[in-house]
Amino acid sequence: MTSCTINFKWKFDWSELKKQGVDEITGVIIVKSAEEEYRSAEKLELKLSEDDQVATNLIVSAMYFDICNYEYYLIPHHASGKRDYEEMFAPSDQNDTILVVEGKKLHVNKTFLSYHSKDFRALFSCLESKELKMDEIPIRYVSFEDFALLLRTFYSNPVFVTDATVEKLLELARRFLVSSVIKVSEHHLLNMSKLDNQKMLCLADEYRLPKLLEKCIYELNTMEKAKQMKQSKEFKKLSDETKAKIVDRFFKLAHI
Repeated sequence: MTSCTINFKWKFDWSELKKQGVDEITGVIIVKSAEEEYRSAEKLELKLSEDDQVATNLIVSAMYFDICNYEYYLIPHHASGKRDYEEMFAPSDQNDTILVVEGKKLHVNKTFLSYHSKDFRALFSCLESKELKMDEIPIRYVSFEDFALLLRTFYSNPVFVTDATVEKLLELARRFLVSSVIKVSEHHLLNMSKLDNQKMLCLADEYRLPKLLEKCIYELNTMEKAKQMKQSKEFKKLSDETKAKIVDRFFKLAHI
């Protein structure tokens, strides 16, 4: 079958966004064919700014004429958000410890951080047991923006988990052992997320989210869906336990 290439382009009017104080947009555009048997959905990750206002995506179609729909999930980032970080983690009577990420200082409260993070609880306990006095504690292998986002998820006036941030938050919550962030992330994926089922199934497997995994397996409710998942490249990355559940689902559907 002869294929053709479709060129999609989205241009954003930054003049209007700039008036609203937006300095960056992140998110995803998902392009779907009306003829799903010809092509699976294509996802375009976005990170746009005033200097880069155009998003393009080339798609190879199995048809000369292909009707496509697209969905987008965008998050505006305001310049004031960076100032919020500075204000939230500024020196105060309530903060008694300084964390340093990418050379930037975050003044935090040890007790509050220990309550939410088993990793920091162990760190502070270790320092105290060895009677080590550290004026500043470096946190490596994480960006300031990502780490501040993690903290803001459970600090006062918390930010909401979104499809654009959920994977990064799960990654950091696992690293720093913040169970509350894992729970709110799973809640978002269960109830509000627009991510496709394959992506959510992979997240459920990777981060051990049992309720989400159960839902994703259940939504493989046709032979075609189960077969697509079983034949996908993501399937190879799954744990043996999850693979077994998908195969079991496949055989149950085959005998209905």
